[in-house]
Amino acid sequence: MLRKALKVRLYPTLEQQVILSQHFGCARWWWNYALNQSIETYKETGKSLGQSALNAFLPKLKKAEETRWLSQCYSQVLQATTLNLTTAYKNFFAGRARFPRYKSKHGKQSIQYPQNVKVVEGFVLFPGKVGKIKAKLHRNIEGAIKTVTVSLEPSGKYFASILTEAEGENPTASTEGRVIGIDLGLTHFAIMSDGTKVSKYNNPKHLAKHEKNLKRKQQKLAKKQKGSNSRNKARKTVAKVYERVTQSRQDFLHKLSRKLVNENQVVVVENLNVKGMVRNPNLAKAISDVGWGTFTNFLAYKLEKKGGKLVEIDRWFPSSKLCSNCYYQSDKLPLDVREWTCLHCGTRHDRDGNAATNIRGEGIRLLQTDGTAVSANGGEVRPTLGRKSVLRHSPMKLEA
Repeated sequence: MLRKALKVRLYPTLEQQVILSQHFGCARWWWNYALNQSIETYKETGKSLGQSALNAFLPKLKKAEETRWLSQCYSQVLQATTLNLTTAYKNFFAGRARFPRYKSKHGKQSIQYPQNVKVVEGFVLFPGKVGKIKAKLHRNIEGAIKTVTVSLEPSGKYFASILTEAEGENPTASTEGRVIGIDLGLTHFAIMSDGTKVSKYNNPKHLAKHEKNLKRKQQKLAKKQKGSNSRNKARKTVAKVYERVTQSRQDFLHKLSRKLVNENQVVVVENLNVKGMVRNPNLAKAISDVGWGTFTNFLAYKLEKKGGKLVEIDRWFPSSKLCSNCYYQSDKLPLDVREWTCLHCGTRHDRDGNAATNIRGEGIRLLQTDGTAVSANGGEVRPTLGRKSVLRHSPMKLEA
């Protein structure tokens, strides 16, 4: 089965906005209450509460005088919140995510409808009191609707993420075709090598372009009195600037990843430790703005749909220090050295272009180690001269 998600803009009426606000508040309160119950139970008994045990609290809470307002919320929205909480716990214990946190009324709000949502001409029909909400349906909905997540952004815009399921499967992954290696950086966002030539894509620096505008609006926000309507308007103005930065970044990453997937069958990238890299106070803002992790995710799912393959090499692979001509490895290569000459063969290297070529070669070696046939140009991979690589590259055949 193929699953796709489509995010559409919603235009609720004032009455529908009030109802959605109540639903957001109920779901948020129930998440915090259920999380607190789970934590307290674990402290007392050493065991956590499951989904059915948490849902058993809901009928009592809806009848209690202090929390009778919970009955105004669509019941399946609260049950979906319980499911999301138990999933968050599972991800935490599996090491995929951090411990679940309490939700705040400030920032993004969201609720989930697990079923009974329909899409009609220009509208999304929700169960319960919400009813039909006008929507901007820029694409056709293909397949059966599984879940719909309604979200309110800090800028005040409403969106619906529609998850659909249709018959079919993704094509079988194949490595027959062009192979490209990508070295991700800050001066140049991506340096790519296909074995014969190196191409570079500059870093757009999305946040830097809006920094002056953002600073000016944040200064106005800081002067507003807390709790006032003018402060709320200023907060939305700042949120819109951040939203514009996010959208421009997403647009750039989507277009570049689509271009690379259309032109290549195998894409090789480094498995970067972004979480560790952002601890550097001098580069944290630039690394967070560039979006390397998002770009890799975009490449992964687009290649999967096409039948291509994404190869991630080890982050400790010496891609910059290794000569792509004779595979002699330099002992030291500081970050400020952008060009260097191989001490063994005398080849002059551009640091990033050489790294991209080595990343591509290491990706091909990994595929051949797994027994995968690779059709790619770019010359010999086994080092013939100089000090041998620790990773011992295997030979690669040159095919027309």
